Amino acid sequence: MATSYSITEKFGRNLAEFLSEKIIMVYPIFDKKNFVTLTENRIIGKTYTQRICIIAELLKKFLPQNYEEALHILISVIGEENPNQTGMFTNYYWIMPIGKFVEEYGLEYFELSIKAIEEITKRNTGEYAIRPYIRQYPDQTLKVMENWAISPNFHLRRLASEGLRPKLPWATKLDTFNDHPTPVFNILELLKEDEILFVKKSVANHLTDWLKVNKEAVIPLIKRWRDLPNPNTQWIIRRATRKINV
Repeated sequence: MATSYSITEKFGRNLAEFLSEKIIMVYPIFDKKNFVTLTENRIIGKTYTQRICIIAELLKKFLPQNYEEALHILISVIGEENPNQTGMFTNYYWIMPIGKFVEEYGLEYFELSIKAIEEITKRNTGEYAIRPYIRQYPDQTLKVMENWAISPNFHLRRLASEGLRPKLPWATKLDTFNDHPTPVFNILELLKEDEILFVKKSVANHLTDWLKVNKEAVIPLIKRWRDLPNPNTQWIIRRATRKINV
């Protein structure tokens, strides 16, 4: 993405001020001055991922300590859904610390946090926030993600694939299903004819991950999909195997 400044610089004082102004609209006693000052002081020399963690940690410090109350405030400020197939560093990049807040502090509140992740991903992405929930509640989360895979909302369909990728960039590896990937493949089956490029790219990249993680398991799926007539499925297979001969 062409910008006049780096991704890292997006997650600094300007974001803290921007986020504070939104929070104050629904939570007037939010301590903007100290939130911004601490953000500015603590992000020096940090990577963008470290900065997101710092901002999420400071949100926890300055918002109500009750998770449900704090989350309600944060979800109240995220605005209208993103109608476009845009990446996480475009217009809604400032939501990323909110996703990190849910990822880090919401694990004991499954239903509440899953609903928040649904809303976050419709604007930015929930692909990172969802991963600890997959690890701790694999069966429950898979059921949710099956529903996402057939949602009319393309952001949720994309998350059904992207969140389960075993080698998602900038995320810890998800090895929960490495030896027994059938539940994940069942979800990908629901997405193999998706017409939305945003979703197709995710499914293709997901298959590429499996070619690196458990090639033996995914090759039968790829060969079977290759024989299907749907052009979207064919596009996914071509992209998934463009650098790996299958």
